[in-house]
Amino acid sequence: MPLSYFQCSECGQCFEPDQVTYNCLTCGGNLDTHFSFEENPNEIDQTAILQSDEASIWRYAPLLAAPDPGYRNTPLHQVGCTPVYQPETLRKRLGMQELWIKDESRNPSASFKDRASALVVARAIEADIQTIIAASTGNAGAAMACMAASVGKKAVIIAPRSAPPAKVAQLLTFGARVVLVDGTYDQAFDLSIEASHELGWYNRNTGYNPYTVEGKKTAGLEIWEQVLRNREKFAQNLTVFIPVGDGNILSGAAKGFVDLLALGWIEKLPKLVGVQAEGSAAIYNTFHAGKDVIDPVSAKTIADSISVDLPRDGLRALKRVRQSGGYFLTVSDQEILRAIPTLGKAGLFVEPAAAAAFAGLQAAIRQGLHHPDEPALVLCTGSGLKDINAAMRAIEPAPIIEPTLKQLKEALHV
Repeated sequence: MPLSYFQCSECGQCFEPDQVTYNCLTCGGNLDTHFSFEENPNEIDQTAILQSDEASIWRYAPLLAAPDPGYRNTPLHQVGCTPVYQPETLRKRLGMQELWIKDESRNPSASFKDRASALVVARAIEADIQTIIAASTGNAGAAMACMAASVGKKAVIIAPRSAPPAKVAQLLTFGARVVLVDGTYDQAFDLSIEASHELGWYNRNTGYNPYTVEGKKTAGLEIWEQVLRNREKFAQNLTVFIPVGDGNILSGAAKGFVDLLALGWIEKLPKLVGVQAEGSAAIYNTFHAGKDVIDPVSAKTIADSISVDLPRDGLRALKRVRQSGGYFLTVSDQEILRAIPTLGKAGLFVEPAAAAAFAGLQAAIRQGLHHPDEPALVLCTGSGLKDINAAMRAIEPAPIIEPTLKQLKEALHV
């Protein structure tokens, strides 16, 4: 394992791997992983990775901070290697030359969050930890419950009582101990940290546990392998649209690109665009104010997966977007809802947070921030089955008729 040290993303303090478990001991900032291959890229065999028949995130095990835990015939070993589509109908609709959509609903619990949970569980296996706790609006908890159950670990999930029922059903079905709080995600987050300190449980929270970014960076590695490699012109101009709540998905994907840059496998970072809901736009506000301190908001959006008052990884997401020459933008709940059936007509069924990323691309084109001639990839982070109520709000209800041909023709206007 090439992990060399952790470094605080805010104050720069460095720590040996066995010195720290979660955040910086000096200022409380989030930790970045650093590897021996940054100094010696030749120690990583690119050909071996590309020729591997492993169809999961563990094909990148030499680049990760936790070793492949095995458990090959379980969901833990089925995370990642999600498909990348080039939907012609959407490309033509937007007048674009190149459009890619990465569909994270194909992960075992049907969301991007499986990547982070897989690495956290791998670390728990390595450290012989039995119980893992997480705060979640639904997806992170479902991912954690799924990964833990697959290897016999215990999962405790604290979620807001407003979490979509489908996500709560996943938590319970996977056998997690679930507690719903009469409060916000941020309150659940703080409670989970308090519980992990008091009870000795391992905390999976994003923007807190550094292994979550390690899991999420595999999306950046896959985008390199699926899209950027052998496409020099494309690689130089790609923009990646990512939905943003607490900022950890963006930070994670960006870390994959940062590691690829250190290895010399890409020449520059793709431009990263963070898409926030108008009702949960704390990082967007900070970016456009030119500030380095994030003020909390009172989040309210249909996209529960990116509804966050105080983004726990917001500063690092800001740093990565600025480093890439990208930007943040916001979309309304109405734009998010309209994006759901638009993607559906291209064969993609996504939840509101995932639709927000595509709505962000549409908004960027309308506002002149993204030229249609420039290639773009949209990261769609979760299945529409996660939030059926939102999907039903986004579409026209089906007519109910008597079973006669006459009424069928009337209903279909034929």
